[in-house]
Amino acid sequence: MGHMWVDGRKTEQDVKDLAVRLKATGIRDVYVHSGPFKRDGTLDMSAISVAGSFVAWMHEHLPNVRVSAWLGQKVDGFLDLGSAATRQNILGSVGQIMKLGYDGIHYNFEPIGDDDGGFLALLDGTRPLTPLLSASTPQIEPYPLLRPAARLLIDHDKYWSQGYFGRVVARVDQVAVMAYDTGMPLQGLYGGFVARQAALALDLVPDTKSLLIGAPAYHDHGVPWSDDAESVAGAARAAGLALSEYGRRERYGLALYVDFAATPEDWQEYRAGWLP
Repeated sequence: MGHMWVDGRKTEQDVKDLAVRLKATGIRDVYVHSGPFKRDGTLDMSAISVAGSFVAWMHEHLPNVRVSAWLGQKVDGFLDLGSAATRQNILGSVGQIMKLGYDGIHYNFEPIGDDDGGFLALLDGTRPLTPLLSASTPQIEPYPLLRPAARLLIDHDKYWSQGYFGRVVARVDQVAVMAYDTGMPLQGLYGGFVARQAALALDLVPDTKSLLIGAPAYHDHGVPWSDDAESVAGAARAAGLALSEYGRRERYGLALYVDFAATPEDWQEYRAGWLP
C-alpha cells in the first residue's frame, strides 16, 4: 500500500471504505509504505505523521488483518547495509516505527546481491524488535548459471541463488517473491516463469512460514510488451498451478503490488483467479 495512507492524505473514512473491499478478498496482511530510509539509515518520522492513527483505524475496522511497515531504500551507492553504523540507525528507526502500533516490519531493499552479508546481519538485528518480520526478495535463479549471466548484462544480481534465498527465509516469517518485471514478451512465457518461481520457493520455504507470490497490479513496466504479458490473472494461474503439486498449504498466498495502481480489472482478476 502506498505512502498516502500514513502521511495525512487518507482519513478514517478511507480506511472504512478499504475495509469493505478487503473483507471480501481473504487478504490477511497489508504492507504500508512507511519509509524510505535516509542515506544514514534514519527515518523522517514527520513524513508518516498519521501512521499511528492509520494502524489504529485498521485494527478497529479490519481486526483480522495485520499491518506491517514497508521499509526500504536503494542500496546501490545510496544506503550501505555493509556499514554497522547504518544498520544500527535502521534498527533504531524500526524501534520508533514499532511504537506506532504496527504488527510487523517488511523490508524491501533493492538491489540486494546474492550472498549479501549486511542484509543478513540486519535481519538478525531486527528479529528481536518485531513479532512479524518479512522481506521482498528477487526472483530465484531458475536454472544453473543464469544468475551470473544476468549479472553481466545488468551489473547487479537479478536472481538469488537457492542457497542465499534459504538463508534469508531462515531469518524471517514471510517472504514475498517479486515475480514481475521479468521482461517476458508473452503471457504464456510469463505464466511458465512464475510457476517455476513458485515451485522453487515452495521447495525452499517450510510450511511453518508464509510464502507470497508477487502479482503485478500495476501497468507501467517500462517495457511495452510486459504490460500485456504480465498480469494479476497470469500470476494467479501460475501460483495455483505450482501449488497443485503440493496439496493444501495454509501459509501461501498472492501479494498484490500495489494498491494505488490496481485497477478494477486487477481486483477482478484476483478474485476470479485466486479466491476460488
